[in-house]
Amino acid sequence: MSFLSESLARVKPSPTLAVTQLARELKAQGRDVIGLGAGEPDFDTPDNIKAAAIAAIEAGKTKYTPPDGIPELKQAICDKFLRENGLKYQPSQITVSSGGKQVLYNALMATLNPGDEVIIPAPYWVSYPDIVRLGGGEPVIVEGVEQTGFKITAEALEAAITPRTKWFIFNSPSNPTGAGYARDELKALTDVLMRHPHVWVMTDDMYEHLAYDGFTFVTPAQVEPGLYDRTLTVNGVSKAYAMTGWRIGYAGGPELLIGAMRKIQGQSTTNPCSISQWAAVEALTGPQDFLATRCEAFRKRRDLVVAGLNACPGISCAVPEGAFYVYPSVAGCLGKTSAGGRAIDTDEAFCTALLEEEGVAVVFGAGFGLSPHFRVSYATAEDQLTEACRRIRRFCEGLRGGEAA
Repeated sequence: MSFLSESLARVKPSPTLAVTQLARELKAQGRDVIGLGAGEPDFDTPDNIKAAAIAAIEAGKTKYTPPDGIPELKQAICDKFLRENGLKYQPSQITVSSGGKQVLYNALMATLNPGDEVIIPAPYWVSYPDIVRLGGGEPVIVEGVEQTGFKITAEALEAAITPRTKWFIFNSPSNPTGAGYARDELKALTDVLMRHPHVWVMTDDMYEHLAYDGFTFVTPAQVEPGLYDRTLTVNGVSKAYAMTGWRIGYAGGPELLIGAMRKIQGQSTTNPCSISQWAAVEALTGPQDFLATRCEAFRKRRDLVVAGLNACPGISCAVPEGAFYVYPSVAGCLGKTSAGGRAIDTDEAFCTALLEEEGVAVVFGAGFGLSPHFRVSYATAEDQLTEACRRIRRFCEGLRGGEAA
């Protein structure tokens, strides 16, 4: 009998964390590596937020807090939801956790029973299916292909729903593609969900403030108020406020669900870091003008990377609506051999050879549920992105043999 749990056997290590760690190790060995794997802004946390954390330390706000958030932060989150999303929540409907991932984990652990199904559009953030499996549920993957902008259709969602469906997980703008659903596209999905009252909605809005070219962010309960009582609206301060290491995620939802999530958190981590919570209060209530400035910087990086990748033989790269990722196809590179003699038969093989031969770390598409692609995070300096695109092009130009797929 195995010492480890059967649930653990259903889970794979995160490929994004793995490639980021490998890039760190290669750099430590003296290799010249450009890491484009981590979904982490290179901007620093704004000074006013850091000052609020320092003030909290100096004021002795270093003790345990309520398990799922201090009242001041819960009120700031309520105000944010009303101000930016038109969603009215009470503090009793708010939960705060150690990152958005814990919010999702708590919700799924609190609600899933063996055999419950969770619909997940692909490409998906790597953790969604594995958290579902840990909770005893079954991921049901619905593909959004490049030809549809990596977005699923209402018809595909309808076809995936069964009597066992418990959740629909929605992420826009998306990790890994950057795809964003416009209001009419989202309304088509919410119309389907309104016909199936047993299906709950978990919406991951972490990239809300990273939207380009006139794309307007909307969230499901905002588009369809009829879904409010069965929607968990998830967000956090990691991406927009460059606070990934502070580990603060939050959500608004029905009190019954929030209470169940509080029970899970109370028996795991208990409260998020007290200092981080006070920093998050300042993030949500302090100046917001820098968000537009940083968003414009990301847009310029996106355009640079899209143009650079589309200049590479065998690669095609769509222009995303938001986030800080692109998800290029390597279909035209498959069946070939790299200059270093490695067979390129999958997107994973492409990414492995690219790292070994050119020192560029990206994440292979199979980890996100849709091949043959890879994910680039362009949340890094322009000179690094320019050099990375130059190396990728050199790598592609060095491929030999085979026919374009």
